[in-house]
Amino acid sequence: MREFLGIGGYERTPEGALSWQHLTFVGLLMAAMLVCAIVLGLRNRRKDEKTKNRVLIVTAILIDAIEIFKLVVFCARGEGLREMRTNLPLFLCSIQLITIPLAAFSRGRLREAALDFVFLFGLLGGLLGTVGAFQNYNAYPVLGIENVASGLTHSLAGFASLYIGISGLASMKKRNIPLTCGILFFFVAAALIANAALDYNYMFLRRGDGTPYDILFNLVGGNPVLYPAGVVALFVLYIAAFYSVFYLIERKKSVGSMEAVR
Repeated sequence: MREFLGIGGYERTPEGALSWQHLTFVGLLMAAMLVCAIVLGLRNRRKDEKTKNRVLIVTAILIDAIEIFKLVVFCARGEGLREMRTNLPLFLCSIQLITIPLAAFSRGRLREAALDFVFLFGLLGGLLGTVGAFQNYNAYPVLGIENVASGLTHSLAGFASLYIGISGLASMKKRNIPLTCGILFFFVAAALIANAALDYNYMFLRRGDGTPYDILFNLVGGNPVLYPAGVVALFVLYIAAFYSVFYLIERKKSVGSMEAVR
């Protein structure tokens, strides 16, 4: 347990990104995420909102409990202040630590916007934070608290996204788009402030740090204005593309239903 929790430092050498250990671990997480989302989503699809929401409540409690446990371990290792500074929920994927509880426990348009936000970004963050988290798997052993806790929380975010879509909880109402985008831009602004104050790289707005964002970083030559602007532009393009595909699918479903009635 000392070795798993990293107390006294790890004796193992990190296996590295895209090693068979990394791919096996995240492959098992992705498989569990898909199976649970499909089974629970289909089972609850025709049930009432309260029943559907119970799954989100459990997910919200689990994702935050795992994160809190990780921070407690960091404090036990004597790294509390340093790790707290670098573990604020200001990455695209870690925002789900806040938005999933919002989706589970809030009401009205805020709940709808939070559900849509998790639906939009949960799976993307889940993939980037597991398969694409090269920096973590190059720095820590696969079966260490950093990667296990991160893998579980990111998989729970991906699960929540898929479950919301499959169970029919996502509203994707046009009137809520500004509020959903507002959630994102609020955290972007918070990340920019935190980066300046703490000299960190939240939401990868300063550099790619071994993530796929490195492609954009290299493309603009690391320009301190163009790079973060490009990251935000990618967020906006992703939102626009996601909504467009969603509405296109819904339109085809509607047309198909009308033809079936005829």
